[in-house]
Amino acid sequence: MKKLGKAIGRFFAAIYRVIDKIIVTPISRLIFNIREYLRSKNIKLDYIFNRPNFMIYVSLILAVVMFLLIDSRVITLVESEAEVITNVPVTVNYNEEAYVVEGIPETVDIVLIGRKSDIYLAKQLGTNNVILDLSDYEARESAYRVYLSYTKSIDSIDYKLDPSYVTVTIKDKISVTKDIDYDLINEQYLSEELSVESVELSRSEVVVKGSEDAINNIASVKALIDLSNEALTNVGTYTVDDIRLVAYDANGEVINNIEIVPTTLSATITLDTYSKSVPLQVRTTGNLVTGKAIASILINNENSYSVTIYGDEEEITDISSVPVTINVDGEGANSTRNYNVTITRPTGVRALSETNASITVTFGDERQKEIEISNVSSRNLASGYTANIVGTESISVIVRGVQSVIDEIDASDINAYVDLTGYTAGEYDNVPILIENDDPRLNFVVSSQVSVSILNE
Repeated sequence: MKKLGKAIGRFFAAIYRVIDKIIVTPISRLIFNIREYLRSKNIKLDYIFNRPNFMIYVSLILAVVMFLLIDSRVITLVESEAEVITNVPVTVNYNEEAYVVEGIPETVDIVLIGRKSDIYLAKQLGTNNVILDLSDYEARESAYRVYLSYTKSIDSIDYKLDPSYVTVTIKDKISVTKDIDYDLINEQYLSEELSVESVELSRSEVVVKGSEDAINNIASVKALIDLSNEALTNVGTYTVDDIRLVAYDANGEVINNIEIVPTTLSATITLDTYSKSVPLQVRTTGNLVTGKAIASILINNENSYSVTIYGDEEEITDISSVPVTINVDGEGANSTRNYNVTITRPTGVRALSETNASITVTFGDERQKEIEISNVSSRNLASGYTANIVGTESISVIVRGVQSVIDEIDASDINAYVDLTGYTAGEYDNVPILIENDDPRLNFVVSSQVSVSILNE
C-alpha cells in the first residue's frame, strides 16, 4: 500500500509540474509583462495587481479557460474526420441552345470534413450536387474562371472541391446541314463467306451544331454500321437501327464537341456471298545448290491447284492468284523436299477455302539454252509521254532449268520489257531488259540492253 501511495503521489506531482510549467508559469509571465507594460505607459493599476493572491487567481482562471478550449479542440479533432468522394459528376447550368462551352470537367472530387456520422448521412442523402453555374455568362473570345459550388446536404460538415474552379470558354452555337456517308465496323464478326453488297441509309443529311471552329473542322459525318449484330448471319436484306453518327476532321480524328441531330439513324443492308476460284502460285526465295534446278512442283499432289476466295466483288475481281512462298536456299542436294505452308489471305479477301497446303518440290540437274527474241515492251511510263525502244532486232536470252522444262520454252513464251518508272522526256542508253517470270522452275539471264527515246505526247 505504501508503494501504491508513493506511486500515486509521484503521478500527481508530475502532473502538477507539467501544469505549472506549461500553463501557470507562462500565464504568470504574461500577467507580469502586462503589468510592466502598463507601468511604462503611466497606467496605474497597482491596486489591482498588488492585491493578495491576484496572480494566483488570474492564472487559475486563465488555466481553466485554456483547458476548456484545448479540451474542446481535442474533442473536435477526435470526433472529426475527412473522406474523399471521387468522380462526382458536375451539373452545368447554361443556355445549351445558344452556346457551346469548352473546358467543363466531367467529374470532380469532394473532401467531406466532419463527424463520421454526419459524413455517413451526407453520403446517404447524395453528393451529386456539384454545380457549375454559367447561366449569367455570355459568349466571348477570352476564357472565364468560374468557381464550382457544392450544396451541402448536412450543415454540420465542411467540404473542399478538387478542383475548386475551372477555366471555360463560351462560344456561340451555330447549325449547318451535312451530307452523311457510312463506315462498316467490326467486320471480323461477319461470316467470312458473307460480304456487304449494298447499304441504304434512312437519310442522307443531318444537322450539326457546335462552335464555328468545330463546325469548320468537320471533314465528314459517317454512320458507323456495326456488323457484329447477331442478326446478320445469312444472305439477305436486313434493317439495322440505332446506328451511331460520328463527325471526323481531315486527319480522321473524332470531333467530340459538336451535336448531331438526329443522333442515330437506321440502314437497310443487303448481304451476299461472292467468290471465285484462283490458282495457288508458288514463289521461291533463296538460291539452290550450284548446278541444280527445280524440276517439278506439286501442290497437294497436283500439278495445279486452285482455291476459292470470298469477299466483296469490287475487292477481289482483280485477284488472279494467291501466292505462297517457300525457301529453297541450299536445296538441291536431295532429289525432293516437302513443305507445309500456311496460305495467307491477300488484301481484300475475307476467306479462303483452304488455309494450308502441302508442296512437294523435285530437283534435278540445271541445263540452259539460248533463245533469240526481238519483242520488248515498256511498262510504267508516266502519262503524257511516248517511248520508242531502239536495239531490239536481236536480243539473246539465256534460259536455265532442268532439260525437260527448258525444252518446252520458245521465244513466244518470253515476255521482255523495260521498266520506265520515273523516266521523263529524253534519250536514254543502256536501259536494262527485264523478263516476266511466273514459273519458279526457270531462271532468265539477259545481257543485252536497249536505247529508249521518250517524247512528250
